[in-house]
Amino acid sequence: MLTAYFLAEQGHSPILLDKGELAKESSWAGGGILSPLYPWRYAKEISLLSAYGQQHYQSLCQDLYDKTGIDSEWIQSGLLTPNLDELEQAQQWAKQYKSELQIIDNHADLEAIEAQLHPQFESALWMPEIAQLRNPRLLKALKCRLEQMQVEIQAHTAMLDIKQGRNQQVTAVLTEKETITVDRVILCTGAWSGQLNAWKNTPLNVKPVSGEMILFKAAPQQLKRIILHQGRYLIPRQDGRILCGSSLAFTQFDKQIHAKTKQSLQQTAYQLAPFLKQVKIEHHWCGLRPASPNGVPYIDEHPEIKNLYINTGHYRYGVTMGLGSVKLLLDKLMGKTSFLDINHFSLSRERPASHEFLENN
Repeated sequence: MLTAYFLAEQGHSPILLDKGELAKESSWAGGGILSPLYPWRYAKEISLLSAYGQQHYQSLCQDLYDKTGIDSEWIQSGLLTPNLDELEQAQQWAKQYKSELQIIDNHADLEAIEAQLHPQFESALWMPEIAQLRNPRLLKALKCRLEQMQVEIQAHTAMLDIKQGRNQQVTAVLTEKETITVDRVILCTGAWSGQLNAWKNTPLNVKPVSGEMILFKAAPQQLKRIILHQGRYLIPRQDGRILCGSSLAFTQFDKQIHAKTKQSLQQTAYQLAPFLKQVKIEHHWCGLRPASPNGVPYIDEHPEIKNLYINTGHYRYGVTMGLGSVKLLLDKLMGKTSFLDINHFSLSRERPASHEFLENN
């Protein structure tokens, strides 16, 4: 939808196909934190794409609000990471990317930042610049804006294959309903990208990774900061709701929710903010992340088919890196110099697999 939005803004006429219901997959299911959870653990490309979103999402959300009346709820909540286990790496990263990072080394100062944090914690890394947005609201606003701009949207329409003409260029897209003549095709197909017929000569190493989350119905301002600990997090929304996530499992395309996972997430929430023991759990869901081997997405033009493009493999940070990814790809499509070298995200660039990717494949 971001791709279609910016193309339409520039006067083009995109057709948006979705094999399911629009805006109901991983972008809906995630948390909306506009930063990698532990950015110093990842390749530099992830930090650079994320930084673009951190800098530009606020203005996008404001523009969408002005035109649709739908608030994406961009909030600079800050990110609090209890304990100082990776202090040196975090400080080096913050210096390199000019990101504010404070060391909090007593509970009184921690309590001043987030009063609901469990008293067991006496130190933390505090990143006050980190923002979040409410991703389902962003998607709702984008969909509304696309409809206002009269962008053609075909939901429940799977792309079955492509047709090629002279010089191996795509001339049409085949769906279950019709054949659509096209000038260019951009595939933003998430966890399903590795299955596409269009990539049979250049297979993509993108695997679905499931993640479950729960939602507490708290009161506004009970929790004010994003809290991250041991890979899990609490995210406070404007209306008081608090997300707790998330699990991680290589289960192919299984989106079932599990009572055991729910219980584990509950315990995480209670260990971080004890008041949540008194708060009702409103919802429990599962989404599928599109995992590349090291989390660095594929943003490229097909090496043989000169008008077929790909933007996928963002793993846990699809919303986080989405704005930068779209900017990068559309600059390439329009022949413009962009804010990053797109070759860092090419299909041919080696992506050394992370431990969790290796262990599960």
